[in-house]
Amino acid sequence: MAYTNAHFIIILINLCTIVVAISNNNTLNRPKFSSILVFGDSTVDTGNNNYITTLGKANHYPYGRDFPGHVPTGRFSNGKLVPDFIASILNIKDTVPPFLDPHLSNDELLTGVSFASGGSGFDEFTPVLTGAIPMSKQIELFKAYVEKIKCVVGEKEAKRIIGAALVIISAGTNDFIFNFYDIPTRRSEFNIVGYQDFIQNKLQIFIKELYEVGCRKFGVTGLPCIGCIPIQITVNCVDSKERKCVEDENSDAEIYNKKLAKRLLALQEMLPGSRVVYADIYDPLINLISHPEKYGFKETDKGCCGTGAFEVTPLCNEITPLCDDASKYVFWDSVHPTEATYQYIAKYLEMEVLPKFQFHNYTLE
Repeated sequence: MAYTNAHFIIILINLCTIVVAISNNNTLNRPKFSSILVFGDSTVDTGNNNYITTLGKANHYPYGRDFPGHVPTGRFSNGKLVPDFIASILNIKDTVPPFLDPHLSNDELLTGVSFASGGSGFDEFTPVLTGAIPMSKQIELFKAYVEKIKCVVGEKEAKRIIGAALVIISAGTNDFIFNFYDIPTRRSEFNIVGYQDFIQNKLQIFIKELYEVGCRKFGVTGLPCIGCIPIQITVNCVDSKERKCVEDENSDAEIYNKKLAKRLLALQEMLPGSRVVYADIYDPLINLISHPEKYGFKETDKGCCGTGAFEVTPLCNEITPLCDDASKYVFWDSVHPTEATYQYIAKYLEMEVLPKFQFHNYTLE
């Protein structure tokens, strides 16, 4: 028996060694970033809309119901967003604060912030409709941020931090919903192909401006399956009992994403020393919607808040009835995913997108 136990202990030690080695190897293979900088719309707004005049606010219950401390932070969900999970995966910080928070510490500034604003987009018409911070204004806020961190660590170290930061850009959905599908303000100027090119031209200019300020590592999301967003189903639904994704809008998003992936590769070639990576969010989201039970989800075509068909921001409030378990829902309200969905997308990006930054090291010029 002693002989058998000794061998068992040796085998157990070897297995533990292998597990630790694999864990350490995964950590070593994870790309290194100095900080995380976030631009875009409500999918990545961690609270900037709290500090501006807009109806698009999420600083009230039930938003934040499942966030640490159960407090509404301005995130348009029941809990954390993708940038929060990515920052945690990268061991940068647990959550990404909004830049407009007047109480940010130096450490919070140095490790990154979000400049995003719920309701924003690349088309200048979009924030006019929503009162959000335009993407052009987000660039100006970023420049102010750079000056702040220069005061904290000096110009040379600030340049290193900006160059080694992971820049996340997530916008575009509002442009198509507000200006092409539901409120067709741009249809008199563009067909869908022309409008896609118009938005991507704006995005390209945005990335170039960030590059000129010193950013080098960009993760750029494509469009989600817009036709599966509950409010889009509601708007296009003929029979309220039969809620289905709007296939034309999904097809448009897929075409947009294919064009974007190619454009970003070409843009990377134009920007020396840059890494511009396409981040697919369409596939993981449509995968959840198509096979919810496989991932522990149940409800896919309506949100947890209210009927789930039309409630969002002011209509999703303290007196609105809620589902019992938001983790079973793909969407929190009629527009925004739940924390569980964002966590699933973040894990997908960890596996499929972050490794593409692995062999890109920023050096001071």
